[in-house]
Amino acid sequence: MADAFPSDYSQARADFLRAAEEAGARLRTFALPGHTGPDGGELCVDTAYVGPPDPEKLLVTVSGTHGIEGFCGSACQTGILLREGLARAAGPATGVLLVHALNPYGFAYLRRVNEDNIDLNRNFVDHDAPPHNDAYDAVHATLVPPDADAFFPGELVAGLTALRDRLGPATLQEAVTRGQYRHADGLFYGGSRPAWSRRVFQTVVAEQIAGAAHIAYIDLHTGLGERGVGEPIFRGGRDADAHQRARRWYGDALTASELGTSSSTPIVGNTATAVADGLGPGARLTAITLEFGTRPGPEVLLALCADTWLHQHRSPADAVRSELKQLIRAAFCPADDATWREQIRRRAREVFGQALAGLADAKQGDAG
Repeated sequence: MADAFPSDYSQARADFLRAAEEAGARLRTFALPGHTGPDGGELCVDTAYVGPPDPEKLLVTVSGTHGIEGFCGSACQTGILLREGLARAAGPATGVLLVHALNPYGFAYLRRVNEDNIDLNRNFVDHDAPPHNDAYDAVHATLVPPDADAFFPGELVAGLTALRDRLGPATLQEAVTRGQYRHADGLFYGGSRPAWSRRVFQTVVAEQIAGAAHIAYIDLHTGLGERGVGEPIFRGGRDADAHQRARRWYGDALTASELGTSSSTPIVGNTATAVADGLGPGARLTAITLEFGTRPGPEVLLALCADTWLHQHRSPADAVRSELKQLIRAAFCPADDATWREQIRRRAREVFGQALAGLADAKQGDAG
């Protein structure tokens, strides 16, 4: 397969749309109002569907929930599901829905967050009663130093090291990453209201997902875990058999944040919540995050802090051209590591195959 890893958002979108058309997919586009990319082009969430008109079974993959992580997710969707033909080989009762660049602004501007500094994977909550993360309040000033007119990585590393030594790595990770709703300028900010991408995704769930009886859901991410390893993290399904069903599909590699077996600590407000909320009675959801490791955790956190500082002190057009962007690019999609890319392709192909095999075994009305 030709290298499907794009150089930027515009190429990713063009490659995806071309491959979808060649695969005979039905396309739908949602354009982000009020924003354009660094090249002046539209920023869009695109969906491509391959399969029967009203599928009993549905594989859903999502790329770019965390913007810059879309380089990897888009490559897997375009290269494996579309160009290699895996979507067309899903079976007569099974459809494949690809949601491309759910956070197109973050993808285009090399950010993990959206146009409002919102972490979309923390935005699917009740904003009238958000799940406040008191532990984040104590670390915010270290992560986002007040009134800093220059970025000093050495000082930030020293501050992060002191926090890690005082709290312990796991406690610090949970405090930072769980999601927070008080600091709009901070990391992992879940927002004060539903983001545009959330509203788009809820429309997709209602109109393109909710009618299926069995849904395999895979949200594609990078940045956590061992480099090049694709970790399937259980994200839900509300029937009693959901976790065991996911274990049957994905084997012993399946982890769960709530059980302490994952590289991810428990989070709130992720995209799988919207899928579970939008399904009809009796539907079976088997949801995972497929997380590809890149760099050690402290380096990823440093990159996120650097990017937050950068966008607080530069215009988006200037920030996207800054040398500091090399940190976040390396943290979420290594640009020059052919071995990493091949590991990603191989593992994504395997997990997509496991999901389709699980759907093939599912029976109407059963529990998996």
